Amino acid sequence: MDRILLVDDEIELANMIKEYLSNEGFEVQMRHTLSDGKDLFDSTSFNAVILDINLPDGSGLDLCKYIRDISNIPIIMLSARSGDVDKIMGLGLGSDDYITKPFSASELSARIRAHINRYNRLSNNNDEHKGKKRFKDLVIDEEAYEVYLNDKKLAFTAKEFQILNYLSDHPNRVFTREQLFNQVWGYDDFGDINTVTVHIRKIREKIEVNSKKPIYITTIWGVGYKFENPE
Repeated sequence: MDRILLVDDEIELANMIKEYLSNEGFEVQMRHTLSDGKDLFDSTSFNAVILDINLPDGSGLDLCKYIRDISNIPIIMLSARSGDVDKIMGLGLGSDDYITKPFSASELSARIRAHINRYNRLSNNNDEHKGKKRFKDLVIDEEAYEVYLNDKKLAFTAKEFQILNYLSDHPNRVFTREQLFNQVWGYDDFGDINTVTVHIRKIREKIEVNSKKPIYITTIWGVGYKFENPE
């Protein structure tokens, strides 16, 4: 049974989410503050995390960053605000998805299941397909989920790694944002493909000497993105 950590200070909503997800076959453990959520995460193994942005003792974005620094499990952010600032901030800190309140419990359940299935599928790839890929000064370690540039380890979120790894598995092939979204996030019906643009920008900031003149991930205007192996 997949175990979910739910951190939300709206107790009535949290109870509703817990009841629905429990009926869907998930084990849900709730906390209502950032500090309590952090303590529970540190002491318990989870398959996914649902975080509200607004918590009484801080921002769920801070907890998102804390979790992402030590784990690649799926993180879904909840917020009563629909502004792009919150959305981009959340994605930049490593969240995998973002849902604006109010939302349907069935949609949340579908997203959680899709993210967990995708994460498990990527994590359980056959060992013979894993290894280190080198592209000039860039090294992608598929087994360790790590990226190095000039022998220096870079801080990558799970989704950033998955996008880069997928693109590098298909050098010189152009992918649309929709293709990358469906391949990495693993579903068609939910989400915003602009998420791909945000992640590509973050990846370029980390692996490119000049992110405005990329040599690894190039933009094919009007089509999508392509990974190139520079000589």
